[in-house]
Amino acid sequence: GVLGSGDFARSLAVRLVCSGFKVVVGSRNPKRKASLFPAAAEVTFQAEAVKKADVIFVAIFREHYSTLCDLADVLMGKILVDVSNNTEINHHKESNAEYLASLFPACTVVKGFNVVSAWTLQSGARDGNKQVLICSNNQEAKRTVAEIAQVMGFTPVDMGCMSSAREIENIPLRLLPAWKIPIFLALGLFLCFFTYNLIRQVIHPYIREQKNKLYKIPIEVVNTTLPCVSYVMLSLVYLPGVLAACSQLYYGTKYRRFPDWLDQWLLHRKQIGLLSFFCAALHAVYSLCLPMRRSHRYLLIETAVKQAVEKKMTIWVEEEVWRMEIYISVGIIALGLLSLLAITSLPSIANSLNWREFSFIQ
Repeated sequence: GVLGSGDFARSLAVRLVCSGFKVVVGSRNPKRKASLFPAAAEVTFQAEAVKKADVIFVAIFREHYSTLCDLADVLMGKILVDVSNNTEINHHKESNAEYLASLFPACTVVKGFNVVSAWTLQSGARDGNKQVLICSNNQEAKRTVAEIAQVMGFTPVDMGCMSSAREIENIPLRLLPAWKIPIFLALGLFLCFFTYNLIRQVIHPYIREQKNKLYKIPIEVVNTTLPCVSYVMLSLVYLPGVLAACSQLYYGTKYRRFPDWLDQWLLHRKQIGLLSFFCAALHAVYSLCLPMRRSHRYLLIETAVKQAVEKKMTIWVEEEVWRMEIYISVGIIALGLLSLLAITSLPSIANSLNWREFSFIQ
């Protein structure tokens, strides 16, 4: 059973029908909402829907939970799956699922499916997050909902008792929680190196020789800064592992807890590595764009004119040619290796590798 007729309720009904379940939808206006649901789903009044279903997905807002109180007698003994989310983190003192359980003590409430979007439900588990986080105080109810999730093509994850519902409801509201520190770290390094390169390539020549080189800022200064950030970030990926090993050797045990700063550093290595790859990829693109600059073309013409005036037939320097050829070749290989590291750190790829394969790539 599905109570509600919003986007999520419609997507949920579609996915359940496609998975082979018999679905009945409860709505306050069944005649008007029937056309929005698949033909295989029965759309009726809420009271009728509740009578016909054993597992009921409550796909309505928390503010409307009280409207179901008239159905308390019919809901007795049913499994209620709370799929709701809040608009703010810790918006209420108790989670939505706990609030629903307090309104219907004769029912068994399970929190689940709130981390899955309506789009993922429509397109199937092949597109989007496959995990469905589930929690409840009743093990049998959790097992029932987990089996439904598996049939729908998702991976159920048991998060424990109902007290975990608050944390589960906060998950969709967090914006890249593991990326905050790595992003600020990358921005800080970028500003430091950018300032240094700005002084070295633009401000210093202007003060010493009165040469205006402000045109270098958008491309050349940024391009010099990006690889600096990239290789420092890459070193920060492997440095905490070395420090952790030294700590274990010093204390003579691997069971002693690391300091909080080192623990957090170890947890953010994947994000730091991906940002390192991002900076390296930008550096490669910026480097390819260097010959396209108007300033570069002017310098080429100026060099050609000087060569013609001085009647030089060639300015070929073998050492510089080889240095640039090797520089570009090694840079491409390095970017390829860094790409391999970045790809294998993605969860979907890492899960397909055993520990020996992952260690070999590292």
